[in-house]
Amino acid sequence: MRYPSGLLEEIRTRLPISEVVGRRVTWDRRKSQPAKGDYWACCPFHSEKTPSFHVDDRRGIYKCFGCGASGDMFKFLTETEGLSFPEAVERLASDAGVPLPAPDPRAAEREEKRASLYDVMELATRFFEECLSGRAGAAARGYLAGRELGPALQKKFRLGYAPNDRSALKTFLAGKGVTAEQMAEAGLVVSGPDIAVSYDRFRDRVIFPITDLKGRVIAFGGRAMSADQPAKYLNSPETPLFHKGDVLYNGAEARRAAAQGATIIAAEGYVDVIALVAAGFAGAVAPLGTALTENQLRLLWRFSPEPVLCFDGDAAGLRAASRAIDLALPLIEPGRSVRFALLPQGQDPDDLIRAAGRQAMEDVVSAARPLADMLWRREAESGVFDTPERRAALEMRIGELVRAIADETVRRHYHQALGERLRAFFGADTESRGQRGGRGGQRRTGERGRGGRANEPATASSSLLGHPMLAREYRAPLSRREAVLVGAAINHPGLVDRHFDEFASLEIAPGDLELVRRTIVAAVSEDHGITSVALRERIAGAGAGPTLEAIDRMLVSCREWYAKPEADPQDAEEAWTQALILHKRAHSLHKELRAAELALANDPSEENFARLIDIQAELARADGTEALSEGFGVRSGRSGRTF
Repeated sequence: MRYPSGLLEEIRTRLPISEVVGRRVTWDRRKSQPAKGDYWACCPFHSEKTPSFHVDDRRGIYKCFGCGASGDMFKFLTETEGLSFPEAVERLASDAGVPLPAPDPRAAEREEKRASLYDVMELATRFFEECLSGRAGAAARGYLAGRELGPALQKKFRLGYAPNDRSALKTFLAGKGVTAEQMAEAGLVVSGPDIAVSYDRFRDRVIFPITDLKGRVIAFGGRAMSADQPAKYLNSPETPLFHKGDVLYNGAEARRAAAQGATIIAAEGYVDVIALVAAGFAGAVAPLGTALTENQLRLLWRFSPEPVLCFDGDAAGLRAASRAIDLALPLIEPGRSVRFALLPQGQDPDDLIRAAGRQAMEDVVSAARPLADMLWRREAESGVFDTPERRAALEMRIGELVRAIADETVRRHYHQALGERLRAFFGADTESRGQRGGRGGQRRTGERGRGGRANEPATASSSLLGHPMLAREYRAPLSRREAVLVGAAINHPGLVDRHFDEFASLEIAPGDLELVRRTIVAAVSEDHGITSVALRERIAGAGAGPTLEAIDRMLVSCREWYAKPEADPQDAEEAWTQALILHKRAHSLHKELRAAELALANDPSEENFARLIDIQAELARADGTEALSEGFGVRSGRSGRTF
């Protein structure tokens, strides 16, 4: 609703923002100066140990100098508690003792009509619940039991059953005094000028009640029990209570869970959400049978600054992830983005949890990729960029996508981050094909042309990067751990087939080795039984022959015997998976190290310095730890030895 001029300002005047924010944070006594209305605390929007979150009572605003979150008291409530703006105004007006204006008569009439529809939806929900527990719901209970949705979950989510009868619900509601007009307005019956007698919209379906953020039932989703139904899932139509693109299934419970620190996970269906909640992921939600909308994404951000979008591991799931990238990119802001969790191929969350347990799902969520990563992988790993024209097209495409970001600060950082990736990617791509400049081979370092510039292959000046980037003389040395992991995959392609998702998402430095990894992923995805010989031919054909030779030279002298061709396949797999765990840990530590260095630069405190030293020590231990230890290599004749 619209509020009269001066109402919000009066609330701000009567209620200090520090009082509102102070309910969720603990003020830092050393930095805060209450007499001046100046407060500092650790940010409630991101994890930190040194206070960088500032609240200014005089201006009525907050700002975090770590993640960039900022706003006034109304925004603080919408961000931390998931309230709508009117709900926040109502809450703060009550706290400040400011009376809200009476609604106009027409608005009051509309609200009264809506309130009556809530009552109708509650009656319908109870009817469906009773039908599920009765004789007519036996088959539906059997279906739910087969999906491991037992009585406790049925009760928690108020699941129901719509009988296979054209007027069962209509007759029940009429007996409770509900009019035909109310039934139609609530979307419970199908009616119209060309329909002589209205009939129940939901028939012979398992019913999933859909609630608003206050927990009131506003719509239903129905899963057909019969295979010959034209639609497997059917939702309520648009009604005064229900606008499909503005609602998330389980949104009310997820909002409460997020306030307690739960991760927000957006899955693709009702059963997935219930399975996630049952497994302990209380922040699970789902859009309602369609692709995620802008309003639903903004609703997710009211729950969490960085929700995880979880997609099924099939072609449809990848297409949905791609649509989500394009949806989110223009809307991201400082401290507000999304991460992407991709499930093993052919599985949804319900399948994965039932087959492998909660930890498997936890691993998927923990490995969720940032938006920038997903954008890069979609654009750069989906084609061959072996000509200047193709590289220019990739650069232009990424430039267009980055320019779509509305926030200037985020856009600048995307320019920088993706520009660095392009430089590394094109440099590696060019070198691997022997495109060094000069007439027939290497150009001499420092050789100058008439204009005083080194004789380099001609490149277009990039508005995204600011300078040429195709030819580069320097080739970064291969990381030993990364080269061994990739080398083992070359010599034992079955590893990649059995651990495809882990290898496909393996994070290694951009460059020659990354080109080899991408080539392996593409080859194994096309031929699950590909041999090492055929894989080597594919890698050489992709222009990565020199890198392949470098990997082989490294494997000859290194102690990681499991990566060599003669290792027993089962031994190789056991040791390789252990090495993969160590690599992921080291990669995570490097990220923590960069964050600690930045924190120390911003605040040279003893605490930040100690944190940096701890991470450096742990990283040194991780780098010094070999993948193999006693117990590995039994079939390769290495039982009882330590490597």
